[in-house]
Amino acid sequence: MEEASLGENSALLQRAKRSWVWNQFFVLEEYTGLEPLYIGKLHSDMDKGDGSIKYILTGEGAGTTFTIDDSTGDIHAIQRLDREVKAQYILRAQARNRLTDRPLEPESEFIVKIQDINDNEPRFLDGPYQATVPEMSKIGTSVIQLTATDADDPTYGNSARVVYSILEGQPYFSVDAKTGVVRVSLADMDRETRENYTVVIQAKDMGGQLGGLAGTTTINITLSDINDNPPMFDQRLYQMSIPESAPVGSVVGRIWAKDRDIGVNAEMKYSIIDGDGRDTFDISTDPTNLFGIITVKKPLNFENKPSYTLKVEGANTHLDPAFRHRGPFKDVTIVHVSIEDVDEPPQFDLPAYYVELPEDAEIGTMVKTVSARDPDAANNTVRYSIDRSSDPDKYFYIEITSGSLMTVRSLDREEVGWHNITILAMEMNNPTQIASVSVAVRVLDVNDNPPSLMHYLEAYVCENAKAGQVQIHQFHLFDYYFCHFLLKVK
Repeated sequence: MEEASLGENSALLQRAKRSWVWNQFFVLEEYTGLEPLYIGKLHSDMDKGDGSIKYILTGEGAGTTFTIDDSTGDIHAIQRLDREVKAQYILRAQARNRLTDRPLEPESEFIVKIQDINDNEPRFLDGPYQATVPEMSKIGTSVIQLTATDADDPTYGNSARVVYSILEGQPYFSVDAKTGVVRVSLADMDRETRENYTVVIQAKDMGGQLGGLAGTTTINITLSDINDNPPMFDQRLYQMSIPESAPVGSVVGRIWAKDRDIGVNAEMKYSIIDGDGRDTFDISTDPTNLFGIITVKKPLNFENKPSYTLKVEGANTHLDPAFRHRGPFKDVTIVHVSIEDVDEPPQFDLPAYYVELPEDAEIGTMVKTVSARDPDAANNTVRYSIDRSSDPDKYFYIEITSGSLMTVRSLDREEVGWHNITILAMEMNNPTQIASVSVAVRVLDVNDNPPSLMHYLEAYVCENAKAGQVQIHQFHLFDYYFCHFLLKVK
């Protein structure tokens, strides 16, 4: 050990070949004995053993951790020493005359080093750890690197030399003994078969030898999904139905192509790729539940077409190039849509009827035969009637089954020139289904009225008037046939 200079007192203490004498001080940590631990001894060659020299210890831990016998120079540790808390102590030694307190030796500094023992197990920085690795990863794929630290002295022995091993998680994973890198050790691990694994890793000091201390940690490893599964419909054939009265946009039904993958790897798009209903129906994808929603695209009519067939495809939208060889990542199914017949009112063969009839037509004359039919598949019998609000004076009658419209009163153009009649048609089995049509009857005039004077007139003439010389008066005759006559009396 090197001696420190005494400064201004150095000249007083210079003696040829005089020096302190002591052993180099090393002490093992973690002493737990009942007696103070002997560290070493301070000794001056001036010490004759008569007690005239007083040894003094100052510096780090002097008096609290270390004590000295001021007569003999023996140093003891009175507290447990822990290298991991403090690896060394710097102390100063003095030798003085007990009576005069005069320094006999220069004050000298020395170090007490705490010698390491293997009293600390390796510790992992964090834990438990969470890690993910893609499913179907190759053997040797790195998952995570763990690091365990040992508080013991790495420069002394093997107390801090850590070796890693796997205690739980084989044969799926392995760990590099030196680096702590955890790797995949089993090929083709499938998330859809098993998603989560628990791996226990041990770090052992002393190079893994018997007697070394060990620490453990847990890794929860999750296999992340890749798109390695195609979608598959759970049915090869779907049967659906919808009323013909359903408006455009109505939902017919839902189909689902199941995909064992998750997230974006399960996303898909549905499309109608064939079938006689591809122009009548549409399909969209529910982004939340990944259903295919079939809707009405055009108006339906049971009488025109009672059923449709759709060929629907469900295809993944995100493909992994590494697994394209497992494709195709799509599937098809057939959807049969039946159109339900809805009871509709009868339909007349014309939107309106027009008839001309002379006013002198006899009672019972057939005016017109109207025709209506039930458009439904049942084709129920139709019954006819007159809306009496359109014929309050009951000029007409209609035969209930044939639809023949006849007169039941004499017509008079001069009284009523037009008759606008509403004909009703209803299903015999469902009277609530009613249709109506207008029949316009124009009454044609016949010459059935003589002319008549519009006003009573009197005229006077001179008795001597000659024929053709004097106009007596001009007057009008009125005829209900809409003819006017001008007569002159001459």
